[in-house]
Amino acid sequence: MAKLFYGTTPEPILVDDRMLAHVKVVAATKLRRGESFTLSWTHRADEPAGRSTIWLQPAIPLRFVFDSEQPESLDQELLKRLANDANSSRGLSLDVTVDAKPATAPAKAPARSSAQRSLVRAA
Repeated sequence: MAKLFYGTTPEPILVDDRMLAHVKVVAATKLRRGESFTLSWTHRADEPAGRSTIWLQPAIPLRFVFDSEQPESLDQELLKRLANDANSSRGLSLDVTVDAKPATAPAKAPARSSAQRSLVRAA
């Protein structure tokens, strides 16, 4: 489970390594351009019910910590979807499903496998 540290808060936001790799690319791109946006997620089952949203902007420290030593393979379709969400008034949401393995199909849209996993969310 990867960790996203935001600002000076010592408690990380726990995110699936594969999802956080995609979020890192989208966030770095937007923040490098000086663009602020929101990032939202639903609380885990072991936490009080609800959602959290943070405002990401270039002046607030952001740190990505991954469990894996190797970089994740990035899915271009997922990157596009997350970038579009980050550009919308809704903002970027971690409440999406990611494939357990990177897409290896050619240019045609690959069929979703039954081996999908949900993002594990935490505040």
